[in-house]
Amino acid sequence: MADAVRCIRSLAAALAIGIAISAPAQAAGWLEKNFYLSGPNYDGVLPPCEAALGRIAARFGEKESRFWNSDLQILDFERVRETAYRPWAAGTIPRRFCSAVALVSDGRKHQVNYWIGEDTGMIAASWGVEWCVVGLDRDWAYNPRCKMARP
Repeated sequence: MADAVRCIRSLAAALAIGIAISAPAQAAGWLEKNFYLSGPNYDGVLPPCEAALGRIAARFGEKESRFWNSDLQILDFERVRETAYRPWAAGTIPRRFCSAVALVSDGRKHQVNYWIGEDTGMIAASWGVEWCVVGLDRDWAYNPRCKMARP
């Protein structure tokens, strides 16, 4: 008798789980729409292209040393220019796309493509920067030739 009851309970639990999994997804409720899904609230206020150069140089040196066992450093930047500002739809994260030429410690000059994004810094507290040095993108994160770091 106890085995039959246990078997019926197991089948009922399996049936309830199956029904719950196969139920269609529900749209967001009133509470979720009003508090959690408020949408992007961007100001579009971003620093100029020159503001990110110090971060790029520091992170480049750290990346080269830490991951590639290299002592390459960015010594200086020249021809810094903005290539695009908010090139996509209005609701997307505001980004300022820039490029520059970096003088690297090996004596060569490399183009640097980068963007500055609103609320993309540490815990979305401030602006952040993503960058790529053409010819030194060793992990191919922005391949080919840093094209994916451009608009």
